[in-house]
Amino acid sequence: MSVKKSIRVNVSRQQLQCIEDRRIVREFGVSTSGRGTGQQAGSYQTPLGKHNIRAKIGDGQPPDAVFVGRRPTGEIWTTELHNTYPDRDWVLTRILWLSGTEPGFNRLGSVDSMRRYIYIHGTPETEQIGRPVSHGCIRMRSADLLWLYDWTPVGTEVVIAEDS
Repeated sequence: MSVKKSIRVNVSRQQLQCIEDRRIVREFGVSTSGRGTGQQAGSYQTPLGKHNIRAKIGDGQPPDAVFVGRRPTGEIWTTELHNTYPDRDWVLTRILWLSGTEPGFNRLGSVDSMRRYIYIHGTPETEQIGRPVSHGCIRMRSADLLWLYDWTPVGTEVVIAEDS
């Protein structure tokens, strides 16, 4: 018998829960958008609703590997690199690319989460976790993301809600 895995993101608590057969097995702090929640392309808001993990990116990359356009740059995040590029929206370690499953709400047209490049991804250790400060994605500490990445198969359901 296979185990059913899913992920819940509670925006108001800034928390991600890993669920196996309806039991919470791990919880992690996250950071969602500093602009709140919303579906619209260009809003820089975190989209709500049911999603799934469409792709996993970063196998074999070291912790704190830097990604731009879903590709590793060959850089490893350091405070010095951060200070050199202070305005970068840092995507580190791994990427879990989300795809909405609700047509007209978070899938297709101007509300498509995948076309908006909404991810669960790593963030620098200096960034705030537990407060909404991202540009729309769901940020996690790199060590937490490594565990989640290994635990999560492609296709896993991800529900993002204001309060759950």
